[in-house]
Amino acid sequence: MTATPATPATPADLSRVKHVVLDMDGTIYKGKTPFPWTKPFLDELARRGIGHTYLTNNPSKSADDYLAHLERMGFPATPEQLYTSALAAIDHLKARHPATRRLFMLGTPGMIAEFEKAGYASTADDPADTPDAVIAGFDMTLTYARLCRAAWWVARGIPYYATNPDRVCPTDQPTVLVDCGSICAAIQSATNRAPDRVFGKPDTSMLDGILRRHALRPGQVAMIGDRIYTDIVMAKNAGVTAVLVLSGEATRRDADASPVKPDLIVENLSALPALMPLSRNE
Repeated sequence: MTATPATPATPADLSRVKHVVLDMDGTIYKGKTPFPWTKPFLDELARRGIGHTYLTNNPSKSADDYLAHLERMGFPATPEQLYTSALAAIDHLKARHPATRRLFMLGTPGMIAEFEKAGYASTADDPADTPDAVIAGFDMTLTYARLCRAAWWVARGIPYYATNPDRVCPTDQPTVLVDCGSICAAIQSATNRAPDRVFGKPDTSMLDGILRRHALRPGQVAMIGDRIYTDIVMAKNAGVTAVLVLSGEATRRDADASPVKPDLIVENLSALPALMPLSRNE
């Protein structure tokens, strides 16, 4: 398939790319089904000496859980090749708020385990157990009491962060999966206070963390995803090459109507190798 640029774009836009950042659902697989072109694309990246990282806004699973999921899909990866919105929040706290150690968290056991693995302690649902900060995530185990406790601390001015802005999580099941953004909306309605910082796409901290990890400059990175308002907006704000694939949520009509224009639009990942640099050995 041929690539169709949304704005003036040529193969030269990818000539300096050393690292590709990949959205997951809608880009490398759909639901529980891997796309047939993903494995050949990843093999071609390896052949050309181009690194890659998987990126997800969903903090409900730990990094180990996601790595196991990728392995089952046929895409084995190392911890350095995965970056989640929970990891972005952890990196921010470590870099900007090193004294923060005790957290009251609205999150799944997998998310809480990720923070505890990074050295953070969980505080109890107790007005005497004051946290250094409140972290709200995509909490599928949420209880009313813990929601009320989070609102209590937020109302008292405790630093307050959200792992991701998504209001709902995509699902192929007959239900609505209420996500972090909606949980934060409930807290804001009760306290008149929004999070101090919302991580996850389109926040550029997701890409900033990857740039730091691999000592890369923005011009050396391409972000590939299927959502304009998260993947593409983040890429443009971070100054990396923004590639929209039409294998997931966004359509060409969406791209034409959007004020934010990708640097490149392709039907799916199979179109990209022809536009990417060859390895130094070729």
